[in-house]
Amino acid sequence: MRTRAWFLLALTVIFPGSAQIVGGNRRLGRFGIRVSLLNLALLLLLLVVYLIDKNALVYLATIPWLTTFFSWYLWLFAAVFALLLLDAIRLSQLGRVDSRPRWILLGTFLAVGGLLTSAIAYTGNISHASAGAISSIFKRAGSTEPVDGRFNILVLGSDAGKDRFGVRPDSISVFSISQSTGKVAVIGIPRNLEKVPFRDGSPLWSVYPNGWNCAVTCLINAIYKDTMDNHQKLYPNAYKDGSTPGIEATKDAVEGVTGLKITSYVMIQMQAVTKLIDALGGVTIDVKQRLPIGGQADNGSDAKGWIEPGVQKMNGYTALWYARSRHTTTDFQRMARQKELEAAILAQLSPATIFTHFEELASVGKQLVVTDIPKDMISTYLGLATKAKKWGMKVLDIVPKNGFWPGNPHYPSIRAAVAKIIAQNK
Repeated sequence: MRTRAWFLLALTVIFPGSAQIVGGNRRLGRFGIRVSLLNLALLLLLLVVYLIDKNALVYLATIPWLTTFFSWYLWLFAAVFALLLLDAIRLSQLGRVDSRPRWILLGTFLAVGGLLTSAIAYTGNISHASAGAISSIFKRAGSTEPVDGRFNILVLGSDAGKDRFGVRPDSISVFSISQSTGKVAVIGIPRNLEKVPFRDGSPLWSVYPNGWNCAVTCLINAIYKDTMDNHQKLYPNAYKDGSTPGIEATKDAVEGVTGLKITSYVMIQMQAVTKLIDALGGVTIDVKQRLPIGGQADNGSDAKGWIEPGVQKMNGYTALWYARSRHTTTDFQRMARQKELEAAILAQLSPATIFTHFEELASVGKQLVVTDIPKDMISTYLGLATKAKKWGMKVLDIVPKNGFWPGNPHYPSIRAAVAKIIAQNK
């Protein structure tokens, strides 16, 4: 009887329904077998698609209605599997097994059944969360065409908050990605860049014929708020195209600075970064210099607290202040810390962490990211990201250590440097 019980458990785990065919309700067994054969066919189909074109598999995973259907199917299968396992316990007739082996068998049945049922149901939860996140974040249909063989994505870090008046993208970067190789060149633009020109044909020239040029009041990060407050009519189609007038104006400025045509944008809501980091269980940072949390005094005398030097694991609140703390250090050091935090977050995003925290991450993602990237481009960008891993990212920051002075920029030199790093990463 012990052997029979172990045999029925193995049959249920390996091929649900077969235990009922061997020694139980054959009608229930045939239903279980059909479901198991369907699962096997789906797995083989996915394997074939994966071997033929990995991007096609990713594309299927980004179709919201398909992932929603898949989640419902998995939840149904979890219920069917639990039913078949409970019936297998009945067929095992554990009452006829000696006392100690009986409890071992019952515990094994319940443990294996609970583990596998939970795993199937959780995978369904992941599929459902993925569908919701994709639908919420990627709202546009269609595709994006590369420019000169590259996708140029404007990435903005929005530092809006209760203590800020309006949105100011204090983190501005362009990720230029080669369509063929996946090589990435990142151009970091300081928030205090002055005398900013706009792209040719920008409607902003009609308002600012000399460019965004009024000394320290006209920093590049203030273009967003100024446009939203005063010049939204210059970009009548912005909202319809999944953007805002402020983002479109910032695009025009970044194109004027870099000479690159922006194909899409991504805006990161910095306040939501705290939830992202907390969902990941924190990030580890090697702090080089004591930094104030909050406050307005340049010397940090009115700070709410301090981030002390040394290697430490930070929660979301501390990590965000590590990236945004602006007193006692320069803006350029602040830019470097932001990139350090980005790298720490990416390092924490292991497959195991993503799988075990997926629902939390998907929920945070809805608050974290605003973009005009069409959902049909997700598989393309994920494929390029896979290629990019072996190359790494080459970074050009428009800062004094690289010979660029934000207060008195020489834009032909900046565009030449951008063109050079692009040419090196084709």
